[in-house]
Amino acid sequence: MNVIVVGAGIVGVSCAIWLQRSGHTVTIVDRTGPASGTSHGNAGVLAAGAIVPVPVPGLLRRVPKMLLDRDAPLFLRWGYLPKLLPFLVKYLSFATDAHVDAYGKAMTSLMHDTLDQHRQLADGTPAAGFVHSDDFCFGYETRAAFDADAYGWAKRKAAGYEYDVMSGADYAARDSSFGRSFETVVACKNHGRVSDPGAYVKALADHFVAEGGTLKISQVTDVDVDGGVITGLQTSDGPMSADHIVFAMGPWSKEIAHKLGVRVPLESERGYHLEFINPSVMPSAPMMVASGKFVLTPMEGRLRAAGVVEFGGLKFEASRAPFEMLHRQVAALMPDMTYDSVVEWMGHRPAPADSLPLIGANDAQGKSYSAFGHQHVGLTGGPKTGRIIADLISGKKPNIDLGAFDPMKFTAL
Repeated sequence: MNVIVVGAGIVGVSCAIWLQRSGHTVTIVDRTGPASGTSHGNAGVLAAGAIVPVPVPGLLRRVPKMLLDRDAPLFLRWGYLPKLLPFLVKYLSFATDAHVDAYGKAMTSLMHDTLDQHRQLADGTPAAGFVHSDDFCFGYETRAAFDADAYGWAKRKAAGYEYDVMSGADYAARDSSFGRSFETVVACKNHGRVSDPGAYVKALADHFVAEGGTLKISQVTDVDVDGGVITGLQTSDGPMSADHIVFAMGPWSKEIAHKLGVRVPLESERGYHLEFINPSVMPSAPMMVASGKFVLTPMEGRLRAAGVVEFGGLKFEASRAPFEMLHRQVAALMPDMTYDSVVEWMGHRPAPADSLPLIGANDAQGKSYSAFGHQHVGLTGGPKTGRIIADLISGKKPNIDLGAFDPMKFTAL
């Protein structure tokens, strides 16, 4: 069958490769090319244990203080607030213990084997060398800060994730990059990292093309719909059609999804990164700096500091405050680090109100499919999402329960 995948980030490229391996004729359509968005700028961590969402019990009472603290990891473009408010109300309504448990169960099924999923996706391709097994560490400057995160660690432990809690001094003995900045460090086992996320996705896309796939640089401007079912795409280069169409456009999927009856409440969670080129200090493993909720990840020839949450939509330019916060915190943690230059970047994470990605058919006929909304974990969950979509289109039953990811789950609300 002929399949179009709209979007060339890690999720879209994963869908395309697994569809191709299943015997389909596949075309990727993207407005700018592979890994030109969040798949380029993410933290590069294969975060198998990222099973606790941002909205947790007690978040609402902490939000005002966080927004007023220039060193907190939450930012808001105030001019966007009127448009954002309905989404925020629904987003915060999911800050319940019951939803955290439901989220954790669903995301464990999608991500627990992410390292193996990436290895299988990249096997036999030039991208394989970018995938590494690593601990994912969390650094706390005080014991009180670690204790304040007890809720999340208890959820991970209950789900079976393994981690070691050690003193900052013990961690410094194995990696001196941060000196004695941390009082407590947690090392999560069975995780991984991608040493250059953008190059990795581009290498996968190159392999897809080398194997006979088509990559078309074009903007999808609209969809043709008949009776609630998609019949084709309108693009900047003219109409396109296929037996099946997969939407993996991140936050840009929302407008088209709504036209297909997928009424997901979704916003852009803007993320920021700094890259320190040729740094004099290179950590041995990714480190989540708990105070700023950003990750310091060793990349090829550079150190990336990536994270932060800013609600500001898709159209506003990057804000200076998140960059300045990252600069301050990295300088405080690693005051002796020198580097050649710094690169700043901002991108858009697709954030559904319930924090769960949409994976599955948009209509009873299985004509179009959603594969977006992975929020902070697109890199982590992308390969298995691609495999699931390929199975569904090929008429195979995936080996996980997709109920939590149903694109139509918000339709009746």
